[in-house]
Amino acid sequence: MPAELTLIEIHPTSTHKYSVIWLHGLGADGHDFEGIVPDLHLAAASYIHFIFPNAPIQSVTVNGGMKMPAWYDILGMALENDVDVAGIYRSSALIERLIQQEIDKGIPSEHILLAGFSQGGVIALHTGLRYPKKLAGIIALSAYLSTAEQLKSEGSTANYAIPIFMGHGILDAVVEIEHAKASFDALDALGYHVKWHDYLMEHSVCVEEIQHISAFINAVFNES
Repeated sequence: MPAELTLIEIHPTSTHKYSVIWLHGLGADGHDFEGIVPDLHLAAASYIHFIFPNAPIQSVTVNGGMKMPAWYDILGMALENDVDVAGIYRSSALIERLIQQEIDKGIPSEHILLAGFSQGGVIALHTGLRYPKKLAGIIALSAYLSTAEQLKSEGSTANYAIPIFMGHGILDAVVEIEHAKASFDALDALGYHVKWHDYLMEHSVCVEEIQHISAFINAVFNES
C-alpha cells in the first residue's frame, strides 16, 4: 500500500466549508464519479472540496490475479466469506489520513462526508463508522459491509448517530442486493441511522438515485 493516495480534486469556488471524499469501485479510478458533481445541484456546491482518490494498484484474486485499482482483494464470489478484511483495514487507514488532511485545513470533522461505490462504499462504511470524530454522513452505493461483526466492538460512539445512505440496484449481478440488504439489516439491528433505497438498475447509478443523493447531501450540508 502507498503511503499516500493520488487524488482527483474539485476545489471550492468560494470559502472552503465542507469536504466530500468519494471512493470509486474495483478497476475504476478517481475520475469515475468526478462528472456526477454538476448533476447533484448542491446548494453548498461552491463551498465543497470534492476529493476522488485513486485506489492502489494490486492483484485481484477473483480476476485471475490481474493488477488493477482496488481498495482490497476479492478472493472469490462469496462476498460474505471471500473478502480481504486486512486489505479493508489498510485502505481505511489511507482514507483516515485524507480526513485528517481536511481537518488540518480547518474543516470541522462534522463537515466531512464519505461516499463510495461498490468497493469504495465498503471502505466508506468501514471507515466512517469507526472514525473517532463525528463526520457529516456516509453514502454507500451498490456496496455492503464485510466487517459488521467487528463493528460491534469497534464502532465509534462519535458516529453512532451518523446519517447513512445505502442505495442498490435490484438487478445488480456483481453485488447481489440480498448481500447489501443483509448489511443494512445488520446496521439497523445495531441501531444505526441508515436509510435504504433500491432502484431498477444493475451495478450502476441512475438518475433517481442521483436525485436522492443530492437530497441527502443537501440535508447534511444545510445551507438554508
